[in-house]
Amino acid sequence: MTTGWILSELFGALLFIGITIYMYFKLIAFNFWRRRGVPYEEPTFPGGNINDTIFNKKSLGVLFEDLYRKNKSRPYVGIYSFFKPNLMINDPELIRFVMAKEFSSFHDRGMYCNEKIDPLSGHLFLLPGAKWKSLRTRLTPTFTSGKIKHMFETLQENGILLEKFLEKKAHEKNEIDIKEVFAGFFTDIIMSTAFGINCNCLEHPESEFRYWGKKVFEPKPFVNTAMIFASKIMEIFSIPLNDKGVIKFFMKTFEETVQYRDKHNIERRDFLNLIMQLMKNGYVKNDEESETDLVKDTSPELEKFSMSEAAAQAFVFYVAGFETTSSTVTFCLYELALNQDIQKKTQEEIDRVLKKHGGISYNAINEMTYLHMVICETLRKYPPLPILNRICTKDIELPNSNVVISEGTPVVIPILGIHRDSNIYPEPEKFIPERFTEEQIRARHHYTYLPFGEGPRICIGMRFGLIQTKVALTNALAKFVFLPGPKTQRKLDFVPGIITLGTKEGIYLQIQHRS
Repeated sequence: MTTGWILSELFGALLFIGITIYMYFKLIAFNFWRRRGVPYEEPTFPGGNINDTIFNKKSLGVLFEDLYRKNKSRPYVGIYSFFKPNLMINDPELIRFVMAKEFSSFHDRGMYCNEKIDPLSGHLFLLPGAKWKSLRTRLTPTFTSGKIKHMFETLQENGILLEKFLEKKAHEKNEIDIKEVFAGFFTDIIMSTAFGINCNCLEHPESEFRYWGKKVFEPKPFVNTAMIFASKIMEIFSIPLNDKGVIKFFMKTFEETVQYRDKHNIERRDFLNLIMQLMKNGYVKNDEESETDLVKDTSPELEKFSMSEAAAQAFVFYVAGFETTSSTVTFCLYELALNQDIQKKTQEEIDRVLKKHGGISYNAINEMTYLHMVICETLRKYPPLPILNRICTKDIELPNSNVVISEGTPVVIPILGIHRDSNIYPEPEKFIPERFTEEQIRARHHYTYLPFGEGPRICIGMRFGLIQTKVALTNALAKFVFLPGPKTQRKLDFVPGIITLGTKEGIYLQIQHRS
């Protein structure tokens, strides 16, 4: 038996296996929607309709924006992720059907998490079914208006530090990467409120807290795509979502902080204190505000949080709090720099309200209606999560059709595409805060604006995120004006390999004192 013969046989076997796999995809897996008479986007081997994301050519948001643009006249369209059929929902009324009206059939995201190998993945955003419901019920009291108001002092302490930092940068008269500035600022806020640590990443961007924060959002095209669209592959190979160093650092930091507070009987009005209540009591003490939970539960759970459960919730609060909020503020200041008339109008409102209230306060921030419209328009143009996912948990027929969504079928909602649809938002590339007057909001379908999701799985930290954003923008715009400079990009490119909407490069602006 010669070497040549062995190689020839091996090549023949591999060729046969390759052809068999290809034919399976082509004739069976990729024929699912055609056999059911559902309009579909033509897939290609091996990733179906998501090859450009798998191979790091397009960001997830842009890929689905392109799919939406091609198919927006259809209420739904069949697509494929690897060999798995997915249904992309374009019609606002069908989106309401999935996210709210028939939530019981679509209550899970269908995204991968494995608490055994990655304890930080066992958090509210990813957990399915009964685990999610119990956790949501217990965490909801941590985000009441009263609790957020208690944290406002900590937020504004950081706001004052931001103002001092920007003062120094304005004197230097150089363009600054506001993306990096606000990533550091919000890392400081979240580490303070979620971990009780003053890390000063704003002044020291080389800090280990900033290093590990960057590590969380390093582009990982395959892992991040598989987490959403191929959780079985992640499960089979026991792939952790987070880098081992990230897991070790945040678990150690959280445990040490909790133990220190316990030992010294330290209580602060912050998120960590509320999480520690859940560890000790299984519930959070109510404040004066009466809140009705989005998830109806007549028998509140009293099971206490374990250390790893508590750490996972602090971790997702950190991840969501610094990355999405810093991106929103960055995109907002970028748009205001390119639209000086809107920046001036925003500053005039800030001046007027701060004069009335004698400075920045919780009530003053919430009185700034035009600033709120500016933020809403930023979130329209740059939604932090450019797509939403659900998985069908029991067979259900779509209304006004004969299409049955089978149990286990993933559903995708292309938020970025909807937010940039010219039929819904005329001239969508333009930055127009007046789209969010009360009159304009009432004129649109509620489910055409989804920066925080909707229904029972709407972002639990939405109000806290908005308050953080307003604190940052108010402190920045009260004293400084932001202008485009030589390094300012006029067209932003979004980075592939991450699930959020982020730019490939920094966003550089000039900063000057207001006259």
